Order: sequence, then C-alpha cells, then structure tokens
Amino acid sequence: MKIDRTILLAAVVFAALAAGVVSLGSRNALIAPPCAQAQNLGQRVVSGAVLTEDSQPVVGATVFLKNEKTKAIRSYTSTSMGHFYFAQVNMAEDYDLWAEKGGKKSATKTVSSWDSRKTFVNDLKLK
Repeated sequence: MKIDRTILLAAVVFAALAAGVVSLGSRNALIAPPCAQAQNLGQRVVSGAVLTEDSQPVVGATVFLKNEKTKAIRSYTSTSMGHFYFAQVNMAEDYDLWAEKGGKKSATKTVSSWDSRKTFVNDLKLK
C-alpha cells in the first residue's frame, strides 16, 4: 500500500501539534515550543543618595557595591548633593550596597538578581 507523502506529513504535523511538541505561530508557520527564558538579562543602574540620620546629604562618602559571587567591589564618592551612581550592574548577580564616611556606616542593602527593575534607587543613611 502506497501512502502519499502529503498525507504522511500532515499526520506527523497533526500528531506533533496534538502532543504540544510544536505550535502554530502567528503566521501559521510551524515554530518550536516556547523555551524558558532568564528573567534578568542585561544591565541595570544602581543609584541613590547618602544621607545623615536627619536626611541631609553627605558629601564625599564612599559608596560600595560588592558582587556577592565574585567578591569584586566597586566604589563611588558621593557628589555635593550626596548622590551616587553605578552603571552597568549585571542583573543576573546579587550585590551588597552600603556607604561609609568618618567612622559612620549605613545599613547594607541587597540588590537582588530576583529584582527585575532596570533602575534600582535606594538612599543610604549613615549611623
């Protein structure tokens, strides 16, 4: 018994569609099933201000950003308005963020890889 190739191909495609192995795309073209994708690919900006306990800006504080995986530390000196800014922070890794000046230190904040924001803004208060 001879089976027509078109019928055989249609049967295979139908079986694959029924099993969920492939799906129809928006233009009725066969495409692969959706793949899992990482949520936090790319870079983010980490910024904020260093403040005193009474919320005044601190000039010249050192702000640290520590990569928890590699232990690499980046630093930034706060501006005349107390601001700090770190660009190109890998979203797929976790970081600790804190500030120090004159023997005072802020609480350590976590910049988490689970946080999907492209801009992470947090003020640091020296105590």
